[in-house]
Amino acid sequence: MTIAPPPTTGPARSTAPDLDWRTEVRRLAAEQDAVILAHNYQVPEIQDVADHVGDSLGLSRLAASADAGTIIFCGVHFMAETAKLLSPTKRVLIPDATAGCSLADSITAEQLRAWKAEHPGAVVVSYVNTTAAVKAETDICCTSSNAVDVIESIPSDTEILFCPDMFLGAHVKRMTGRDNIHVWLGECHVHAGISPDNLIGAVQDNPSAELYVHPECGCSTSALWLNSRGELPAERTTITSTQGMLDAARTTTADTVLVATEIGMLHQLRQVNDHTRFEAVNPQASCTYMKQITPAKLLASLQQGRDEVDVDPEIAERARSSVERMIAIGNPGSGE
Repeated sequence: MTIAPPPTTGPARSTAPDLDWRTEVRRLAAEQDAVILAHNYQVPEIQDVADHVGDSLGLSRLAASADAGTIIFCGVHFMAETAKLLSPTKRVLIPDATAGCSLADSITAEQLRAWKAEHPGAVVVSYVNTTAAVKAETDICCTSSNAVDVIESIPSDTEILFCPDMFLGAHVKRMTGRDNIHVWLGECHVHAGISPDNLIGAVQDNPSAELYVHPECGCSTSALWLNSRGELPAERTTITSTQGMLDAARTTTADTVLVATEIGMLHQLRQVNDHTRFEAVNPQASCTYMKQITPAKLLASLQQGRDEVDVDPEIAERARSSVERMIAIGNPGSGE
């Protein structure tokens, strides 16, 4: 039986195909003992049909604790790998195995090994937005919300190699005041594309708005600069992870909140608070890799069992250790 998925664009569409598609997705998931996980940056149709929506690490931890034998991870490839690391005995599927990540691709295991050789004795801290092979070369992982805690758990006289996101790395250096952190010059092309000009323009157009900024963004330093100039009061600026944005959105009474992250996040923010207007700082900040996971591909994944994600056991064991060291420090918060 083939059910046509709903279109993902256009203001008007029939509800019948949408209902048929949803019904079939949910039927197949139940039939196959599968839990459907959707990242915050997925298209709304995928988010709305999923069992859980969230950040990559939070979803991977949910996958590990779920009773389901199959995990359908609607996100990019490194996220499905992380789910497999934490759920080694479960089948993990991603609807499109070619859905990559410019940030994760900005450093390879070979490059990290060479960097480590230049700094013997340094501790490697890697953002969870990395491949399993890079995690295997890492001492301890971090998330955007606990990166500062991870750094502060390392003796102050110990050299640190932080990778791969240079904006998050700059944020961590600023917050900890440490000058012995070397930062890899990697970036997420979508977050890097949310520029200071985008931010300043949005703030000028909405002078009373609150501002949520992801620390991966190229404009995060500008947000602090606007604070220091008094053009944006500190109490109206939140530099935080995607989960932090959701937490803040649930309690805000602001008329407008400007959001500096991938635009898929707006759907979740609007779901938890329908009284506030959430607007993107850069409406073009859309990740094409995330959008590779379409309703049609989700349905095909359930129908055909594609694409299965696996990790070499030796790499998986070492990579899992770097994630577990992070979790041992305390609440890892958000994956992004």
